[in-house]
Amino acid sequence: MPVLGKRRLWAGVALAALALSFAGTGQASAADINNAKNAGFESGLTNWTCTAGSGTTVSSPVHSGGAALKGTPAGQDNAQCSEPVAVKPNSTYTLSAWVQGGYSYLGVTGTGTTDVSTWTPDTASWKQLSTTFTTGASTTSVSVYTHGWYGQAAYYADDISVYGPDGGGGSDPAPTVPATPTGLSVSSTTSSSVSLAWSAVSGATGYNVYRNGTKITAVTGTSATITGLAASTAYSFQVTATNSAGESGKSTAVTGTTTATGGNGGTGLPKHAVTGYWQNFNNGATVQKLSAVSSQYDIIAVAFADATSTPGAVSFTLDSAGLGGYTVDQFKADIAAKHAAGKKVVISIGGQNGTISVSDSTSATNFANSVYSLMQTYGFDGVDIDLENGINATYMTQALRSLSSKAGSSLVITMAPQTIDMQSTSNAYFQTALNIKDILTVVNMQYYNSGTMLGCDGKVYGQGTVDFLTALACIQLQGGLAPSQVGLGLPASTSAAGSGYVSPTIVNNALDCLTAGTNCGTFKPSKTYPDLRGAMTWSTNWDAAAGSSWSNSVGAHVHALP
Repeated sequence: MPVLGKRRLWAGVALAALALSFAGTGQASAADINNAKNAGFESGLTNWTCTAGSGTTVSSPVHSGGAALKGTPAGQDNAQCSEPVAVKPNSTYTLSAWVQGGYSYLGVTGTGTTDVSTWTPDTASWKQLSTTFTTGASTTSVSVYTHGWYGQAAYYADDISVYGPDGGGGSDPAPTVPATPTGLSVSSTTSSSVSLAWSAVSGATGYNVYRNGTKITAVTGTSATITGLAASTAYSFQVTATNSAGESGKSTAVTGTTTATGGNGGTGLPKHAVTGYWQNFNNGATVQKLSAVSSQYDIIAVAFADATSTPGAVSFTLDSAGLGGYTVDQFKADIAAKHAAGKKVVISIGGQNGTISVSDSTSATNFANSVYSLMQTYGFDGVDIDLENGINATYMTQALRSLSSKAGSSLVITMAPQTIDMQSTSNAYFQTALNIKDILTVVNMQYYNSGTMLGCDGKVYGQGTVDFLTALACIQLQGGLAPSQVGLGLPASTSAAGSGYVSPTIVNNALDCLTAGTNCGTFKPSKTYPDLRGAMTWSTNWDAAAGSSWSNSVGAHVHALP
């Protein structure tokens, strides 16, 4: 939960973007080639140089072939990777690249005329950047570069092209028809969808997906989710690889069978709900037993589970000594009593000091098995993901779907990302939430301990205002989450967080703005979201220490929403 503030996103980014130069499109000739070498990073970082060791090659995601560049910015480094490219004097070239992930820039220096660059703020899927430049009378080499932005999410780049007259440095070989994809498998199913994944094919720029022998979609990555399917129905799927040279043969078929009914992210919760974190430790806030937690809280997140020596696995130990002799039997009985009162109790994974890592299939399996074991032992209704030191979308998705298959449709899954984690659908936290949307209960983003952030309108907002809450929630609401899966997470008192506390009145005004369009600040959403789930606080203990002023005000307001 409470975390150190993140690097502020510079408002100057938007202003700097306005100064970027875009040249006109040059006319290609029959002799034009791609002068970039190792343009698809199939040979690692050969010919490329990255600042501060910020660049590496990865096998996923890729735009084509089997590799792509991943640049990871740091606080004082923008992860610039560059390559010298031989060019011809007095010639026009088209510079392009496919990018994905965080802020991505593409540019060229040393042209002898006007150096140019272009950028995109972020993208969840591959997007092509393109611009043109003209070389000077004596220019025979330029430097082409990509980079991200300081402290922001990693970016990916692939298929760099410097297209124009042959500069004499040679080029990569022309493409051939790619091989047939292998490794096709069904990664998950719902009552109306089947998710597929397969291995990347060298030289491929895209993939076609076939259902029962008919092409239904084309994608650039190595996964696809096929929607609009009938429940309890078996479908046959195949994929092919494509590039400019043609299409491969079809892969071995796999069968995906939709489930009878879709998950609903937990049952028995009210339309509008309040989540509170209960502290399994004494840090100066009121020490509570679960039985003392206010009835205003519909979901109680027990903070926190502990990492074990087994990768991905977690355990839980009640801090009986720190909680005044609270016994495990009393704890279990109090969970049962909360159930009888219609409440949900989940085990929270992570926190500011959490070190749990789910980074491969083995750790994903260990995570699911250990969380399910805790659910059976203590009576937890599900899990809260509060990993503040990074998350792997692929394997956390695998872990949560595995847990769902064990626990069934009553499973409650909540998430508490930081503001930086939900700025873009390309961020791993946001990706995970969207990946499990059919079984996700609510995302309660932490609107505190944060620097300034972008709202959905592209403007920069500072914490502590109605606008900060509404403009950032708008990103999630427009980014694919259902309103019922969005909650506002705030500290219960000034003691509960380093910064970002707002009065219950501000929280309630933000709820009104999002659900009814009233009590807004300067930002007003383009539509209202009457099904907004509600609010969350850190913590029930700090709330109690402040006389329950947060839960009495915000809790009552949430439950009174129409």
